[in-house]
Amino acid sequence: MVYFDAASAEPIAPAAKIALRAALEDGWADPVRLHREGRQARLLIDQARERTAALLGCRADEVSFTGSGTQAVHLAVLGVVQARRSPARGQVHIVASAVEHSSVLNAAAFAEDAGSAVTITGVDSAGRADVAAFVDAIGRDRTAIACLQSANHEVGTIQPVPEVAAACQAAGVPLFVDAAASAGRMPPPDGWSLLTASAHKFGGPPGVGMLAVRKAVRWKPPLPADNREGRRVPGFPNLPAILAAVAALEEAHADRQAADSALRALTGQIRDRLPALVPDCVVHGDPVDRLPHIVTFSVLYLDGEALVIELDRAGFAVSSGSACASDTEQPSHVLAAMGALTHGNVRVSMPRNTTEQSVTEFLAAVPDIVSRLRGSVGHREQSDIW
Repeated sequence: MVYFDAASAEPIAPAAKIALRAALEDGWADPVRLHREGRQARLLIDQARERTAALLGCRADEVSFTGSGTQAVHLAVLGVVQARRSPARGQVHIVASAVEHSSVLNAAAFAEDAGSAVTITGVDSAGRADVAAFVDAIGRDRTAIACLQSANHEVGTIQPVPEVAAACQAAGVPLFVDAAASAGRMPPPDGWSLLTASAHKFGGPPGVGMLAVRKAVRWKPPLPADNREGRRVPGFPNLPAILAAVAALEEAHADRQAADSALRALTGQIRDRLPALVPDCVVHGDPVDRLPHIVTFSVLYLDGEALVIELDRAGFAVSSGSACASDTEQPSHVLAAMGALTHGNVRVSMPRNTTEQSVTEFLAAVPDIVSRLRGSVGHREQSDIW
């Protein structure tokens, strides 16, 4: 089986496996206790914060670990809303791009249901945020937070975070960057006020999110108070998984340049060759300014789920539809915002150990699968649709 769904979950990194085994021996105790085992656990989690902060470019006491990337996103967005609204000033305003992960958009919708105003700004055909529209929205009264991902999780396009960050700084608006798609793949962008990541997307274990909140940001826990994790995150920390996640992030950063070069060449082969091999096929996202491991394409006249199933039978694990909600059979909100074809789409996202042979086999398999599926629905291929 060739695994091409690393953007959903990267295979566990070797360093993470080693760290997890070691932490199960030494990191199981309650880190708020004063006994020897508790002090050892506290030392380990403090070291994890320091190591994570060094990679994110922030202070150790600005880092918290959560139960998932989604929880980290919700705490980031709703924590700022909680801190900045008041009876005197009323509800606040949230700005987000139309291609944010569903966890960001759902947090904004949750705040909107409670009375906050939300502006969703558009993107271009490559999925890149419209900077002018975004900056204009930031200037609205009572804007509490602006949300812009570092790179898109479905088509790989890198977002113009530096330009937006400069506008946010000038307006005094904190910028939240969801870095789940890019953590371990590229350095964190400059100018963020809050940043989140998700361990299972860079080779860590599932169930660990990372939340960084700059000290200057007004932030208040949106959940009931808890004495753990600096009062930001309730519940007992999964220290073994946290230590494994940090080890995975360090390994990903160390291998980043080599992995970037190799994966960019492999995804480039699919981008360049597939439209010539499959009639009525279009590749999405920016061809250059993109994450190295993601390539998404759409095939006219076919359902994406059918393609995923047939590719799975052929030995290739890929994803389709909205990358974060494929089980709901909803079309991709990212592709819809781009004005792209939302059906018949496939996202290929490659883990770091992907070989050229697996890409060659994939390119050989897709045309036959597409032709067979189209034949089953009575479609005769045409090459002049696009």
